[in-house]
Amino acid sequence: MGLWAAVHAERFGMNTILADAGGLGSGASGGLLGALMPHMPDRWSEKKQFQFDALVSLETEIAALEAETGVSAGYNRSGRLIPLPKPHLNRIARDHSEDAERHWRTGGRSFHWHVIDRSPVDGWPDASAGESGFVHDTLAGRVAPRSLISAIIALLRRARHVRIMEHAAATALDPDRGTAQIGGEPIVFGRCILAAGHQSFPMLQAVTPGPMKPLGQPVKGQAALVKADIDPALPTIFFDGLYVVAHEGGYAAIGSTSENRFDDPGSTDAQLDTLIEAARAIAPILRDAPVVERWAGLRPKAIDRDPMVGRHPDHPRLIALTGGFKVSFGLAHRLAEAAMCIAGDADCRFSLPDSFAFSSHIAVASR
Repeated sequence: MGLWAAVHAERFGMNTILADAGGLGSGASGGLLGALMPHMPDRWSEKKQFQFDALVSLETEIAALEAETGVSAGYNRSGRLIPLPKPHLNRIARDHSEDAERHWRTGGRSFHWHVIDRSPVDGWPDASAGESGFVHDTLAGRVAPRSLISAIIALLRRARHVRIMEHAAATALDPDRGTAQIGGEPIVFGRCILAAGHQSFPMLQAVTPGPMKPLGQPVKGQAALVKADIDPALPTIFFDGLYVVAHEGGYAAIGSTSENRFDDPGSTDAQLDTLIEAARAIAPILRDAPVVERWAGLRPKAIDRDPMVGRHPDHPRLIALTGGFKVSFGLAHRLAEAAMCIAGDADCRFSLPDSFAFSSHIAVASR
């Protein structure tokens, strides 16, 4: 989110320091999965509409980014396949198909939630997984996380208005005076957008008065990358919390765990082994695919689960931009644009759902 905020700062012509405690994009954004999954099309809401608009607009954003930098982001609207193992799930899925026809439309384009008898690709997933059929969703997509990060960084390194500071932790943040120490260097700022992933939560808590629950927490995720002879345009398989995502070069990403308790945030263990075996079972083409990388990282989950974006009610210089958890790659470009509009006291061309507001999360934490 912080990298996209810097992209919008450059577009707005706002002089900005982009500070990262590590290397740019070295946190949870540097993972493997990159799944861009829409909400279910039923029970439509402003939150689902926002996510839909963001997923559709991401295609244009990435095309512009790739054209400007010449760096591929590994994006493909490849769709999603969901096995339906029970008859009642087929009936529910058909109702959702009608919901998608109503809601998944914009600018003359429409996306679909088809209920089909068999997968369009033999063995992806195995027919036995969908005894009552499959959902084929044409809105979902994927991006290669590290490729997207590389494209954004390539743009920012030639930016005129953005100064990059890596391995420069922010300390002594005083949002009232507009001062901080960044990498030991004293900095004076007009606005501060705090987009430090899960580390944002204690920093925001420290300047928020009153007793309250923690504003958020880190959730560990584990994922793996395997190498197989597969078409990179294959739709993502999603089944019972398991994602199998086809990427360029014959790679498939498998993930991911959601661990609220953990000892080592960077280690992988038997929980990932279980996911890998589940992926091999549901996609037999991966049965002998070697594992080329195992990854673990911490994702920021805000107290109300939704992203946390907005001005601090007691410190107007300070703007939160965190809490993406599992939806960051699909929403980050729009959430960052909204945060930059707030920082520049400018009107935004779209509205954020009320539940995303920083003040809304504070209210939940104060109950």
